[in-house]
Amino acid sequence: MKVVIQRVREAKVEVDNKIVGSIGKGFLVLVGITHTDTEKEADYLANKLCKMRIFEDENGKMNLSLKDVGGELLIVSQFTLYADCAKGNRPSFIEAARPEQATPLYEYFCKKCEEQGIKVEKGVFGAHMEVSLLNDGPVTIVLES
Repeated sequence: MKVVIQRVREAKVEVDNKIVGSIGKGFLVLVGITHTDTEKEADYLANKLCKMRIFEDENGKMNLSLKDVGGELLIVSQFTLYADCAKGNRPSFIEAARPEQATPLYEYFCKKCEEQGIKVEKGVFGAHMEVSLLNDGPVTIVLES
C-alpha cells in the first residue's frame, strides 16, 4: 500500500462536474493498493498518516499533526501509484489490486482515519475524478507499508 500526502490549504475532487469531496487545511491523500495489501497495512498507514507532524509550529518547525491544527483529509484512490514503467513507454498496472480487492480496503482505510477523530472526505473509487488543490509549502510525502 502506498500513500502520497500533500499538505494543502484546500482541496476538492469533482466527478461529472459535481464536488464529491472538499476540505480546507489538511492533507490530500492519494492511495494505491496492491495485491498483497491487507487490513494490517491499512491500519499501519492510517495510524502513521493521522499522526504525521508536518504542520509548522510557532517556531516554524514541522511539529504539528492534523489534530493539532484541526486539519482534514481528502482521500482519493489512485491505482496509478503502482505503475510499472520499467519497460517501454506505456506503464503497466499489473501490480495494482483489482477493484474487488481494492475497494473494500480503500473504504476500510478511510474508516480507520475517521476513527482517529479526523474529518474525512473521499473521492469516488474507480470514477474519473478531477482533483484540485492549493499545496501548502509545497510539502509532499510518500509512505509505504
